[in-house]
Amino acid sequence: MKSLTLYIARKIYSADDSRRRVSRPAMKIATAGVAISLAVMIISVSIVNAFKHTVSNRIAGFGSDIVVADFVSLQSGNNYPIQMNDSMLNMLSGMEHVQKLSRYAYKQGVLKTDNDFLGVMMKGIGPDYDTTFISRNMTEGLMPTFSDKESTGKMVVSKTIADKLRLHTGDRIFAYFIDDKGPRARKLTVSGIYETHLAQYDDAICFTDLYTCRRLNAWEDDQVSGVELRLSDSKYISETEEYIINNVNRTVDDYGGTYSSKTIYELSPQIFSWLDLLDINILIILALMAAVAAITMISGLLIIILERTQMIGILKTQGAQNSQLRRVFLWFAAIVVGRGLLWGNIIALALLALQKATGLVGLDPATYYIDTVPVEFPIGQFIIINIVTFVICIVALLAPAMIVAKVNPSKSVRFD
Repeated sequence: MKSLTLYIARKIYSADDSRRRVSRPAMKIATAGVAISLAVMIISVSIVNAFKHTVSNRIAGFGSDIVVADFVSLQSGNNYPIQMNDSMLNMLSGMEHVQKLSRYAYKQGVLKTDNDFLGVMMKGIGPDYDTTFISRNMTEGLMPTFSDKESTGKMVVSKTIADKLRLHTGDRIFAYFIDDKGPRARKLTVSGIYETHLAQYDDAICFTDLYTCRRLNAWEDDQVSGVELRLSDSKYISETEEYIINNVNRTVDDYGGTYSSKTIYELSPQIFSWLDLLDINILIILALMAAVAAITMISGLLIIILERTQMIGILKTQGAQNSQLRRVFLWFAAIVVGRGLLWGNIIALALLALQKATGLVGLDPATYYIDTVPVEFPIGQFIIINIVTFVICIVALLAPAMIVAKVNPSKSVRFD
């Protein structure tokens, strides 16, 4: 009986009857509604997933997944040293999931040219620092290998800073540092210019030697502002942070500093709160598009049933049961939905591939931190969207399919 109901459904779908002037356009509209709705859902999920991952990776790339530093520094934003001797470094680097360990030291200063000056935050890094992200975002020059043993006299500035001070690679500039010991000056050469589109970093951060910042702060050789931990996967952040809290935090170093830690989510809470809101937007889009697909299918099926009233009556006079007729129209709906899903996938994947290859659609990096719309291809999520959309459409069509039970054979066979 299944083959018979499916056979009739296929005949209804493929029938080329010029008298059916309403049902044919209705089928096309229903198919288009499902296709467009699915395409919008797939594209939305792809873009939002890619956007969240891209922005998160940029923030983590500039900093780290977890920072271990002095408690007062992390709570107040001031720059206090913490001891990072071989014992502490070995313990942190030996933790499971820790992929890279990078020491750093901060020192506020002022860059001055002949015509202008600008306050900046110098970030001193050594040869152990992971510069992969910054190197990928260099717009001019190169990222040098900075030292923790001596001063190389080099620095890397952001494009924002370079534009304000009209700097280019190879330029030499004075950096002034003022503290309780009075003003001190360093003459540094601009080795490279980077641009991450992360305003909170591009507006202020310059890179130089860890040795230089440590000496300017008058710290010991084993003191730094902190250490950045990059993990093999961000999914291990909570687990690693818990271990650090239990084994490192609240302990005191040889100079009286107290160890503490913060995750990337705690260091940039506003950005990650904003990214979390995108999940709500996606749920709303998915719900609306699923509703659009279901409504267009309901409308189309009702039109088909009304135009096929005479056929329904004839089948009833031949002994067809209401349940069999319902299955006929559900099979018909499944064919239409399946065709809509097929076209929806083709449209969505084609547009995503075009954007991936060309970066055709751009973004304002000052607002969105990236300059083009990113895309991903989470095939598992795409499959789930297809399945859920199909199920929602079929379930929504159960009620319209019940109309066949209301058809009176004695009246419908005279209906034309």
